[in-house]
Amino acid sequence: MPFHLSPASARSRAGALLASAAALASLAALHPAPAAAAPAPAASPHSTAAVLDLDAAGRTPVVHGTDSAYDTASIVKVDILAALLLKAQDAGRQLTAEERGHAEPMIERSDNTAADALWRQIGQASGLAAANKRLGLTSTTAGSGGKWGLTRTTASDQIRLLRDVFDGSATAPSGATGLNARSRAYIRALMGRVVPEQSWGVSAAGASGTPRALKNGWLQRTTTNLWDVNSIGQVTVKGHRYLVAVLSNGSASMSEGVSLVERTARAAVA
Repeated sequence: MPFHLSPASARSRAGALLASAAALASLAALHPAPAAAAPAPAASPHSTAAVLDLDAAGRTPVVHGTDSAYDTASIVKVDILAALLLKAQDAGRQLTAEERGHAEPMIERSDNTAADALWRQIGQASGLAAANKRLGLTSTTAGSGGKWGLTRTTASDQIRLLRDVFDGSATAPSGATGLNARSRAYIRALMGRVVPEQSWGVSAAGASGTPRALKNGWLQRTTTNLWDVNSIGQVTVKGHRYLVAVLSNGSASMSEGVSLVERTARAAVA
């Protein structure tokens, strides 16, 4: 026998269905279906190298690639140390035991906690900017707040910084006082004691068995998951001392970035 709803029951059921539909619509508005995840950016690695032969007649670095700005990652730690040493020079003193206790692991092991402490001590972005003006850097912009690794720089500016450290004949901008001999020697010593697992990079361009002094930086950007990988330092090839700065970004992994930096360094010095 077919089942028939009474008019009252039919009206009640219709009202319940309408109420349910309204509730579902409200729930959907509060909790929309998740949108499809945006595809991760494809790796698109770029690199720039700058090289200066300290034992040649010229004093202008040769730039390979576009001399655009890159994130520094941890190579900025050399710049932070230079700024700290300038402050100590201005005060007519050497670094304290506490300052050396931060400076040495910051360069030798790339310790970030040590870098945080010295970044605050130099006055963060404004302190780095003031030091760079004295050192003749013209294309470096300090990272904001505590984000020293997001300082932006060019390969040619890193050669200017390396000249301040390794080239005793380098002169500060007119009216400025740069690093003195003691400060330069201290930075060179620390860069020559970088731990073996961090000795990749521009060292690949140097002759086997020759001294190397360097500082590397690596950073995976959270916005793209791609890698910034950089290396700066001094190497010796055929009896000549070369300052080399290689900056890169857009690598899919750190290992790919390291390979790119080393290929670029070897090609630039060849």
